[in-house]
Formats: sequence, C-alpha cells, structure tokens
Amino acid sequence: MNIPALQQKAVWVRQQILEAVASSGRGHIGGAFSCADILVALYYGRIMRYEPLHPELGGRDRFILSKGHSCLALYVILSDLGFFSPSELGSLCQHGSMLGGHPDRSIPGVEADTGSLGHGLGIGAGLALGARLDRKDFMTVVLLGDGECYEGSVWEAALFAGHHRLRNLVAIVDRNRQCAMDFTEECNRLEPLADKWQAFGWDAAVIDGHSFEQICSAFEGFRTRVSEKPLVVIANTIKGKGISFMEGNVKWHHGVPAGKELETARRELMKSIVEIPC
Repeated sequence: MNIPALQQKAVWVRQQILEAVASSGRGHIGGAFSCADILVALYYGRIMRYEPLHPELGGRDRFILSKGHSCLALYVILSDLGFFSPSELGSLCQHGSMLGGHPDRSIPGVEADTGSLGHGLGIGAGLALGARLDRKDFMTVVLLGDGECYEGSVWEAALFAGHHRLRNLVAIVDRNRQCAMDFTEECNRLEPLADKWQAFGWDAAVIDGHSFEQICSAFEGFRTRVSEKPLVVIANTIKGKGISFMEGNVKWHHGVPAGKELETARRELMKSIVEIPC
C-alpha cells in the first residue's frame, strides 16, 4: 500500500474498533487508537512477514502485543487479513467468544498471551535468542505501552537483549504519554526514555507514531541492519488519536462512547477519510 492507502486503512481500523467497543460495551479504546497506525504499517506496509492461511508458518515474523489491553486494533487487522472471520468481532468479550479483552494464543495470528503488563518483551527476547540459536531468519517485534515501561521486568528483558546483542529483536514503545490514571510524566517520569534504552545496549529511534513515512522509514532494512544491537522505536503518539474529545483525555484509557459522543466519533472518522488525498 502507498501512504494514502495506509492512512485510509488506519481510519477504517479505527472505525471498526469504535463499532466493536460500542457494540460490546467495553474496550480500551484510547490505546487501541494510539497504536493503530503502527499496526497498520507493520501488517499492510510490507514490513512483517506472515501468512494468514498458515499462521504457524515457521518462517513468519513474530509480533507480540505486550500492551494486550489494546488488542482491538490487532483483532480488527487479523480478521481483515483473513486469520479469522470478521464476524468474530461481533462477539467480542461475550461468553464463549474467541476474542477476549486481552489476546491469547487460541486466536490465529496471536503469538503470546499478553495483558499482564511487562511480560511481552521477555517473551520476545526469548524468541529472538531461540531464532539465532536455531539459525532462523525471522524477526521478532514487540509493541509496548509507555506506562508498561514502569515494570521492572521490561528492563530485565531489555538488559538481557542488550547483553546478547539480539539484533533480530525490535521493540516499539507506544509513547502516548498516558497510563491508566494519569500522564506518565506526572505519575512517574520516563524521560529521557531513549537514553535509558541506549544505556541498556539498544539502538534507539524516536519517530512520530502517526506518520507512515516515519514508521516505514524506521523499519526500512530492519532485517539487514549492520548494528548488532536490538532496536527500540519510540513512537510518539496521541491516546485516542482521531477523535477530538478523546485525544489526550485520560478518561478514554477505557471507555465506551454512546449517544452524541458516538455520533461525533463516527462523523469525525468519516470526515478524516474524505480529507485523505488519493
């Protein structure tokens, strides 16, 4: 897909997230919206290697959504790509549904059970080390929340990956500067975040996480990087991106728009599609 097509797909993904949340009455909509562009770039931008009809294909790249509460963005994309039927989205979080409030390995295309924050990077580091020992060429990509970076296990995994020089591992931090109850720099300051990762033995890139040009550029040639260090991409984003009353509002870490809010959200997303150049 070219950049305008990726932009349109990202708005479509947000529309599907919105409708799924409205229908099910639950969902972490703010964080799903902040990472939507990142996931669209990974899956539709010729970055990751995968096969929907053969989700266990040995040569596939491994993607781990460590911030599992934002799973709706991943569910929408996996269903759209054919990993499972889009009709499954209609049963989100219902009794007997395949799709719960956090992803697990019973869902085609999901590599790890996540949502208990701080676990994903450790799993990813293990997969990356295993790939090197087995002489496999797949990449492992882990998406973390910035609030998740409060967890000590994240830094234990970062130290491990830096020590073992896992150049086949990429971490992405969804840097929307909010956690569940507050802004990160008010709650427990993370900056200088890139310096911290570099001190643990990583290469670090800081990008606009809503710019497809910058996201794709950060991953250009990521399979053939000269550096032997793992790479962290700190993606500056906006929680609730695309909906005026959600953007930057801590309330929308988890929430269900209804009534006039729902109509406003639908209208704004539709308008943003119209405004994207062909």
